[in-house]
Amino acid sequence: MSGRLPQPIDADAPLFVISVAAQLAGMHPQTLRTYDRIGLVSPRRTAGRGRRYSRRDVARLRLIQQLSQDEGVNLEGIRRILAMQTEIEQLRVQVAELAELVRAGRAAPPASRVFTAEQSGAVHLGGRARPTWQPQRALPGPPAR
Repeated sequence: MSGRLPQPIDADAPLFVISVAAQLAGMHPQTLRTYDRIGLVSPRRTAGRGRRYSRRDVARLRLIQQLSQDEGVNLEGIRRILAMQTEIEQLRVQVAELAELVRAGRAAPPASRVFTAEQSGAVHLGGRARPTWQPQRALPGPPAR
């Protein structure tokens, strides 16, 4: 043995045929076809158009099952819940990326910063040059200097 640990399986790798995915999710294969047709779960397709479900797809199917049977949520409600979950996941990734940018900006010496901002909200590129952007005011106020 080479001493290397096996690589973890990608949660999005298309591994399971429809019968196995249906069994793992506790559903009938026809239900999976219906969910694919209405867009609740979109498995990858083989060259012959066969469906291949990932671990993430099976987890999504289990969530749909729970929401539908245990919580009494209809399919449109489930669609909205899934869309909001996807959006939340994307926003979490974006927040993590922005937090890393902020950390890197704070760690950088002031002379290397790309822009500076005044308390008034004016933003300057490359240090103390003339303002390149002014915040919009909701109410009229004193003119910016």
